[in-house]
Amino acid sequence: MSNQQMKKMMNGALLLSLAALIAKILSAVYRVPFQNMVGNTGFYVYQQVYPIYGIGMTIALNGFPVFLSKVFAETKSSEQQKKVMKKSFLLLSIVSIGLFSFSYFGAKMIAQEMGDAQLTPIIQSVAWLFLLVPVLATGRGYFQGTFRMLPTAVSQVIEQVVRVAVILTAAFLYTRIGWDDYQMGAAAMSSSWIAGLAACIVLGVAFFRTTKQSDSELAINSEQSVSIGYGSLAKRFMTEGLAICLLSAMLILLQLVDSFTLYKGLIQAGELPELAKNAKGIYDRGQPLVQLGMVVATAFSASLVPVLSRAFVQKREVEFFRAAHSLIRITMTFAMAATTGLVVLMPYLNHLLFGDRSGVLVLCVYVGAVLLASLIGAYNAILQSRDQHYLTMVALFIGILVKWVLNSWFVEEFGTLGASLATDASLAVILAVILLGAPSPLKRSLVKDQFGLHLIYSSAMMALAVWLVTQGISRFLFSGMHRVDSFLVALIGIAVGIIVFVYSLFKWDVLTVREWLSLPFGKKILRK
Repeated sequence: MSNQQMKKMMNGALLLSLAALIAKILSAVYRVPFQNMVGNTGFYVYQQVYPIYGIGMTIALNGFPVFLSKVFAETKSSEQQKKVMKKSFLLLSIVSIGLFSFSYFGAKMIAQEMGDAQLTPIIQSVAWLFLLVPVLATGRGYFQGTFRMLPTAVSQVIEQVVRVAVILTAAFLYTRIGWDDYQMGAAAMSSSWIAGLAACIVLGVAFFRTTKQSDSELAINSEQSVSIGYGSLAKRFMTEGLAICLLSAMLILLQLVDSFTLYKGLIQAGELPELAKNAKGIYDRGQPLVQLGMVVATAFSASLVPVLSRAFVQKREVEFFRAAHSLIRITMTFAMAATTGLVVLMPYLNHLLFGDRSGVLVLCVYVGAVLLASLIGAYNAILQSRDQHYLTMVALFIGILVKWVLNSWFVEEFGTLGASLATDASLAVILAVILLGAPSPLKRSLVKDQFGLHLIYSSAMMALAVWLVTQGISRFLFSGMHRVDSFLVALIGIAVGIIVFVYSLFKWDVLTVREWLSLPFGKKILRK
């Protein structure tokens, strides 16, 4: 790979990371006004079916596009790329029609398994998204494989903007024209295929523009191109492609387990249906909080992912493991900060965002997923950059099994708190399996130079400072009875937390100078 191609790949990776960051923020933030408009029961209805949408979007955005970009990058000429595109489109069409048929015609069965037959039209509404997967996945994979990241990035952001607009419009209409919760849910879930169509248009326009370019402009490497048959491509779809899809959908799959077990478990424990729906809606508040926490936790380390890919491609093992070591440490640092901050500020954040303080303990336990899932994501990024997928796949299957078993036991015993505990336990098992099978240099990242111990000191210092300040101002300055009060307390708490945490990182030398320099604004912080 030439220096020019490497530079193009690095710039493209940063562009995709920025688009993904914007999309994640939108995906987390819209749930707050949405929940405020539709209430806990309406939020329950939406979140019960959301994992099905999440699986479709993982296939169309993160899973198969990443796999196909690798396949396209192995070809030489535009003619070969077109052949691969046609074969990939056909294979994905077969899969998509199967998923659509199962979701649409089996919607009643799925809804009954979730314990709520009224979810049937909502599942059917989201099922149409699967028919767009071949266009979305093939188009994005093609552009990423030819180092043209802009169409993928634009389509991702446009898709999320359109989707959020449709969802909030549905919620607004719900408050105005007398829809019930399930009618609102069906309208909100129609956002999936409407937004998908918008993304298809963006990719289609970009594709027809690129077809005017010459073969020489489309060449992406100088190696001899190898024809890929249907059998070989299908096998790779079911191994490499499926592995990437499953790993990208880790949290969504755990949410899917909740959709099938949590509401039913509450009913079996003797809860009335309306109270169970309300409890599940409160529990689901944790998902946007986890998403926002993970955005904070992973944004600072995103710049290191392209470095991993470059080091592996250029066979620089020392540089690779140094970058991997830093990626794990930085992710752990800010994931710990985000988790600690969310736990300490949860009463105020819950009141500020959702209007009351219901389920604070449940949510405090739930956001432990920020720390665990962020670390799993860091290790997964490292292993994927080395084309190692099977370890995390095995870990994921074990984790999902643990989640299902614990949910069936914990929910009846502890209610929604049990589901939160089961989520954290399953993620801990996934992380433990990955650590057991990871290369030796990666196993020492969290304990080398007393990193973990010093990070615990820093987090404890931050937690104590934030707790003392928020308790003081909430008692003597703000009553905490209004959302504005909670906003001010949370804002002051966040400011205090950032200052104390950054100070403590320097005090205990948690991060190295090299790691500080890899962070946004790291150089400015070091100068001060």
